[in-house]
Amino acid sequence: MVEALNSLFLQLRGGGRLPLLHRSGASMRASSSTPVCMRALGAALLALTVGGVTTGCGPAEAPPNIVIIFTDDQGYADVGVFGATQFTTPHLDRLASEGMRFTSFYASQAVCSASRASLLTGAYAERVSIRGALAPSAEVGLNAAEETIAELLKERGYATGAFGKWHLGHHREFLPLQHGFDEYLGLPYSNDMWPVDYDGLPVTQGHKLNYPPLPLIDGNETVATINDLADQSTLTTRYTERAVRFIEAHRDEPFFLYLAHSMPHVPLGVSQRFAGSSAQGMYGDVIEEIDWSVGEVLATLDRFDLAQRTFVIFTSDNGPWLNYGNHAGSTGPLREGKGTAFEGGPRVPAVMRWPGRIPAGAVTDKMASTMDLLPTIAAATGSRLPRQRIDGVSLLPLLEGEAAAQPRTQFYFYYLGELRGVREGKWKRVYQHRTRSYVGVEPGKDGHPGPYAFPTVPAALYNLEADIGETTDVSAAHPDVVQRLDSLAEEAREALGDRLTDRSGREVRPPGRRGFDRAETVEHLAVGAPVTLTVPPSSSYPGRGPSSLTDGRLGSRDFQDREWLGFEAEDLEAIVDLGQAKRIRRVDIDCLRSQVSWIFFPPYVEFAVSTDAAVWETLGRVDLTLESRPESGVRSVGLEFQPKRARYVRVRAANIGECPAWHPGAGGKAWLFADEIVVR
Repeated sequence: MVEALNSLFLQLRGGGRLPLLHRSGASMRASSSTPVCMRALGAALLALTVGGVTTGCGPAEAPPNIVIIFTDDQGYADVGVFGATQFTTPHLDRLASEGMRFTSFYASQAVCSASRASLLTGAYAERVSIRGALAPSAEVGLNAAEETIAELLKERGYATGAFGKWHLGHHREFLPLQHGFDEYLGLPYSNDMWPVDYDGLPVTQGHKLNYPPLPLIDGNETVATINDLADQSTLTTRYTERAVRFIEAHRDEPFFLYLAHSMPHVPLGVSQRFAGSSAQGMYGDVIEEIDWSVGEVLATLDRFDLAQRTFVIFTSDNGPWLNYGNHAGSTGPLREGKGTAFEGGPRVPAVMRWPGRIPAGAVTDKMASTMDLLPTIAAATGSRLPRQRIDGVSLLPLLEGEAAAQPRTQFYFYYLGELRGVREGKWKRVYQHRTRSYVGVEPGKDGHPGPYAFPTVPAALYNLEADIGETTDVSAAHPDVVQRLDSLAEEAREALGDRLTDRSGREVRPPGRRGFDRAETVEHLAVGAPVTLTVPPSSSYPGRGPSSLTDGRLGSRDFQDREWLGFEAEDLEAIVDLGQAKRIRRVDIDCLRSQVSWIFFPPYVEFAVSTDAAVWETLGRVDLTLESRPESGVRSVGLEFQPKRARYVRVRAANIGECPAWHPGAGGKAWLFADEIVVR
């Protein structure tokens, strides 16, 4: 059968060569340049090999189209059927009436980049090392080794398009086209990461001074910049129009549409047609425009008779940014919001529709997560799962109405590497941690933020069935539950780590990291030599210990890659023991500059050698000029001299101490980061 299918492909391609079609169906990858008819045929033939042989010219059932609509900072109660007031969401309400509404659905983490990484990879953000919200200065992104929903569906012949916010790395190697998408239009990170103040005017002070103009990217290229609040008001319409065109262009083949709105993340922007449309104010207007966007997508599916074979998913990346007051949404009965591990942070509205497969008007309170979308889509489309371990489970039995189905039984509440809680069934165990809080502080107004409170949260146990607002600690009454959930937490710490208990997970995979234009390793006389430091590095950036300075591996642009040692307002003094006297002629040390992270080159570096570590011969000093340079860089600071025999090499690199007056952090403690001491 396999040979016959390959023969048919060769005939259709006029004898052109094609890769053999393996029985697993996993090796056929249609490129974006493959003609539409061939990509559709590829999907059909793959269905024959994966799902069994059928009679006739095509598969018994065409694979479903996949549409994911993902909003930014939309609260649990910011959809009509979830309890919204003062604005309406008729299209989302219709989607719920025709599909299934999830009342216990979680983003993997209540922050932008981490949440998006989990949705596309099916893994906890800690597993793939995408934490927090990547800034324009970030030198990391989603690792190329991680397989996304788009990459898996491309193997099945799907056309793939991403429109909207990406936030998984803004450098070319991290953008959507390098992660399985054929098309992309959108912002590479959050819409507030721009050099514009809350009033819409250019910033004059603070960290945003370092932000570049906010780029609108088409494919891999910047085609425009978002310069002011008027430009922000175009985003929802731009994304929607491009999404509609994508459906129109690929209506005759299976497609995956990922529509990730920048809204309602602040600064809010809404088109004229929706300005003033709601009783709530601008936030309500923005949600009503998002609802319009959902309606445009649904109407396009209806226009081409695609609704019956399209699996539509709507959800949000995390809860609302509550300190923005009337420019933020609502969590309804839930506690806290974005940036926390209480329910208002990761629990979000979610609706899924697939006519004929998902019962209309269904509601479930069973746990589910954005991590579950990848395995659910894989099951629905006959795609394989990623080769590396993931954390999602298929929701398909639950979606299809199996009464006993309960795919997800546990959920771990991570935030920025901290395991802050674990849930099993109705029980939620919370561990002591310091958190941002919106309680007891005055929220901002009209686009301006209010302050956070930062309380220390005590350990507790909550019964979410009886106490969805997490108000009453019942741990004393249920020690057996506490013990069981603590055991689950230990399993998570072992696998994924936990900064609260200073644990490193054995299953954590690295992010994608940008390197400098140089080799990753270097051979020299001191590789493997022991190093003694006069002052230890910061506990936040200890590298792999002093040996990072002589391991022969060169650090990347990401100063958290464990190759760099970081010193906060402290000088570096390192003594390298070569083991025996050797003839040397040059010593260098690699230093990092990342001024947006308060990391500066040293003002000078001194070098000395010794045969006994008691009497030292100073070789000289290299002075560096302090410059304002926003881009990150590396400099090998070195000194060449007349050859000498020495066993010990001493390097002293000075820290500038404080950020200079021209820096946004003027007066704050400066950092010195160093990597390899190279001896030749």
